[in-house]
Amino acid sequence: MKLKSVFDASEIKSEFESAGINPNFAIPIWKYVIQNPDCVWDEIPSLPSAAYSLLHSKFKTLTSSLHSLFHSSDGTTSKLLIKLQNGAFVEAVVMRYDTRLGMLGGKPRPGGIRSTLCISSQVGCKMGCTFCATGTMGFKSNLTSGEIVEQLVHASRIADIRNIVFMGMGEPLNNYNAVVEAVRVMLKQPFQLSPKRITISTVGIVHAISKLHNDLPGVSLAVSLHAPVQEIRCQIMPAARAFPLQKLMDALQTFQKNSQQKIFIEYIMLDGVNDQEQHAHLLGELLKTFQVVINLIPFNPIGSTSQFKTSSIQSVSSFQKILRETYKIRTTIRKEMGQDISGACGQLVVNQPDSKKIPGTVELRDIEDLHL
Repeated sequence: MKLKSVFDASEIKSEFESAGINPNFAIPIWKYVIQNPDCVWDEIPSLPSAAYSLLHSKFKTLTSSLHSLFHSSDGTTSKLLIKLQNGAFVEAVVMRYDTRLGMLGGKPRPGGIRSTLCISSQVGCKMGCTFCATGTMGFKSNLTSGEIVEQLVHASRIADIRNIVFMGMGEPLNNYNAVVEAVRVMLKQPFQLSPKRITISTVGIVHAISKLHNDLPGVSLAVSLHAPVQEIRCQIMPAARAFPLQKLMDALQTFQKNSQQKIFIEYIMLDGVNDQEQHAHLLGELLKTFQVVINLIPFNPIGSTSQFKTSSIQSVSSFQKILRETYKIRTTIRKEMGQDISGACGQLVVNQPDSKKIPGTVELRDIEDLHL
């Protein structure tokens, strides 16, 4: 019989309640497993006797394993290749930033080096975005909530994770229930992450966006918009045909009204496709009534056969200037990390590059601080 992950909250709650065991015992179990990754069930102290036999028969401490770990040459990025119980692989990425960069209230920002984890929600992806390496895999399977949480467990052993972004492999809102359950576990002990430090990214699954604030209040939303008009979106994002731009904008307006939160807009810069001045003006007009932060993302090549080219620095800067000065929209340019280990935005696809040693850390600022 296939054993379940002990981090699958709904499964352990159901099994414990059926056996007459208080489901709150899951929290000390999670804490012990995180602190003792190679433990066996009998080593966990102070559980009801019935819990031990149930854990042995139904659950594993971890259903996944860290197969390989790759480090970027500048030390800012680590990519985890994680093997699932069914033999499939997913990738997660740890990105290290320095919170002291920039100013806060006219004074240098306090803090130091800390880490953000980019998490996968599916094996492969069915969205088929033409600029994304994961899209070339096609869709393989959804991850369970336990497999999603286990990425955080593995990553916590190499870094103190402060932020979570669901921007890895897969479309998170196409695996809605598992993602919601996983986030709820991350908000509890022993992880106790703040909801404002968790961001879920989507290409625009309208019906799921409409539910997200009620199910995960305080969690941030990022939208992979990538084009200001439906025609270009459909050209580079085939799944956009199912989610017309106006319906997406209506869903975002409702989300913002209910949540009172800024929305992150992700916009990949593709040379000659969506990076011209007219595109900047169209984007500004589309978003001028919203409270958003636009993040311009330089395109990361996904092989010599890629149909796209990276926009020039001048084009990206001009695009940013129009949005900032004409439309007064806060607009940032993403600092790319982990390109040398295929860990940058749009590059996640299961492969195994050469492992590289971390020589030190480089001071960078994390976009996830922008909404604080």
